[in-house]
Amino acid sequence: MVAYGQCLVELEYTHHFVVLAVVEGLAVSVFKRKRDKEILAGLVGPKRFIGARMVEEVVMTIYDGVVHGDLIWQSLYSVGMIGVSLAISGGLAVALALLSTWSKVFESLIDTLTALAHPLPGLALLPLIIMWFGTGSGAVAAIVVHSALWPVLVNLISGFKSMPAIYEDIGKSLSMSPAAITLEIRLRASLAYLVSGLKIGWARGWRAFISAEMVFGAVGAKGGIGWYILTQRTFMNTAGLFAGIILVILIGMLVEDVLFASIEKHTLEKWGMKAV
Repeated sequence: MVAYGQCLVELEYTHHFVVLAVVEGLAVSVFKRKRDKEILAGLVGPKRFIGARMVEEVVMTIYDGVVHGDLIWQSLYSVGMIGVSLAISGGLAVALALLSTWSKVFESLIDTLTALAHPLPGLALLPLIIMWFGTGSGAVAAIVVHSALWPVLVNLISGFKSMPAIYEDIGKSLSMSPAAITLEIRLRASLAYLVSGLKIGWARGWRAFISAEMVFGAVGAKGGIGWYILTQRTFMNTAGLFAGIILVILIGMLVEDVLFASIEKHTLEKWGMKAV
């Protein structure tokens, strides 16, 4: 009888537990449906647009990062690193292009090297770059230089080859030295190709820099925009991720539409090498 009574008590307790679980499940289901309806109403309703809150958070994240944080310095660091790397790429491209015009052996060698290295992404060289340059700013700069060098070189060599031969003949008839012919005739005649190559090199270098910082982490005192995006992803900050992406786009547009547009205006358009 005692065992039977204990069984009845246990069954009654189990019954109450099951009833409570069912009631709790129904309450959760009702609450979830109500929440889903509110979200849906926010998506389509005129007063509560769910994207507006995200836009506000992104704007406030950019504002706080620029005014109270390190985002402005991270942006300046990124642009400075790209500027130095692009200058190195331009100098190397000019030197290699000139070598290709002075010797058939160098021309064949540089053409082969360009055909091999131009399609190769900078990040594909990551193990080799880590062995040679470590994991600091030198490694990031090497990746950016590799990414930006080959478009500049290909465009500049094309510019040299497209220059009319009569330009060089005129220079020789004026007793100009080979160095003067190179600086005053070849480079000026190929300036449009050089600027076009720099624009392509900038775009490729900018992408490579952001990607490299996501691999290596902060390489400066506070890192660049790539490091900022990586930290926002680590902390699952969606607004911060969008803020970093928007800054990458804005900087790219400023360099493309302001800096390079100014260079073209004061050189190519001024000298009649590009249609205004």
